[in-house]
Amino acid sequence: MKKLLLLVSCAALVGCADDQENIQAWMAEQAAGMRGVVKPLPEIKPFPVVDYAAAGQIEPFLAARIEPDSGRKVGGGALRPNLDRRREPLEAYPLETLRMVGVLTQGNASHALVQADKSLYQVKVGNYLGQDFGVVTAINESAVSLRELVEDVNGDWVERTSSLQLQERQEAGK
Repeated sequence: MKKLLLLVSCAALVGCADDQENIQAWMAEQAAGMRGVVKPLPEIKPFPVVDYAAAGQIEPFLAARIEPDSGRKVGGGALRPNLDRRREPLEAYPLETLRMVGVLTQGNASHALVQADKSLYQVKVGNYLGQDFGVVTAINESAVSLRELVEDVNGDWVERTSSLQLQERQEAGK
């Protein structure tokens, strides 16, 4: 039995050798007809030399030309907002979105209750409201008076007065 198994395995090995010889013969036949082709490099064209004529002009990559203007422009007028002071929370909202909902009075001091989004703030004379540098000048039972500084088309600052009216609470049934 062992001899039979040995004989079969030897025959199988001889058969594999024949297949390899066939493959190697086919590879040699295919390689004989092949030839590598490399295209030549393209010719390098010389470019003409051009003198730089903009040496005396403004440099386009100066930091002052690339960086945006910081802050607002200041015109030639006498009025100017104080851009160095610390901003108050109600200056982040446009004046149209603020609502005066009440007044608190203690002695001679009056404080207005102003609602911004869902928050309620106490405002006194001298506080700032709105995005146009509006400073509170007076508070009464029905309105908050403001003095705003806005920039005109010439870049000058112009003073205007505004007011924030008391918003009456509407009845739920109406």
